[in-house]
Amino acid sequence: MATTKRELVRRVAQKTNHKQNVAKDIIQTFLDEVVEELARGNRLEFREFGVFDIMKKKARVARNPRTGATVMVPAKTVVHFKVGRLMKEKVRRIEAERKAQEPGEKKSLAAASGDGGAV
Repeated sequence: MATTKRELVRRVAQKTNHKQNVAKDIIQTFLDEVVEELARGNRLEFREFGVFDIMKKKARVARNPRTGATVMVPAKTVVHFKVGRLMKEKVRRIEAERKAQEPGEKKSLAAASGDGGAV
């Protein structure tokens, strides 16, 4: 399930006791600034959250899988995001909790490990 900007605006407005249009303006300004900095070629570091960086990919020769013909792929600039430690840990913890709550999960884990259910 994807969270839309509208849903994010609603939650931020509720948590900060601001009107939704104020939260929307703040979020949009933040996103615009992120894009602007990346367009300038700057790296953005948010401690414990992650790092946005610009990577330049070289031109390369590729192959069309359907025809087998050789194709030149031009050089391009892409945005790269490296997840921060805190976000990585929280996502793993939430995923583990979600899996633990699924019915039948313990049986499949025990069967997969081959140890008769010892955890």
